[in-house]
Amino acid sequence: MILRTLSAALALVAAAPAVLAQEVKTPLYTVVDGNKVDAKTLNGFRSWRQANCAACHGANQEGLAGPSLVERMKVLSKDDFVKVVIDGRIERGMPPHKDAPVVTKNIDDIYAYLKGRSDGAIKTARVTGIE
Repeated sequence: MILRTLSAALALVAAAPAVLAQEVKTPLYTVVDGNKVDAKTLNGFRSWRQANCAACHGANQEGLAGPSLVERMKVLSKDDFVKVVIDGRIERGMPPHKDAPVVTKNIDDIYAYLKGRSDGAIKTARVTGIE
């Protein structure tokens, strides 16, 4: 009986790492299991979709008519990101978004979402909230 109980306990301990959630927490975002994010990052994802950024940058942010944001976010500072998004880069086909409230009001959250994607903490383009 004791041996059977000990075996069951060891089996639970061995299986525990497989069922524990993986969490990545930074000052910008929190991600669990690669696709569950904190409320601000989820708002960034929703704002990204509402602003239709995927039309140029692709549904997975890996580029389409515009560049891959997964790669560009690795080298853009936050100030550069905000400047490009708000003022645009007309010569490269990027329109300004200074008159788009969904972008201007949520620029910090959009940045957090895209940094999470670029850093590899957010594994999928579509995310849900942490419950």
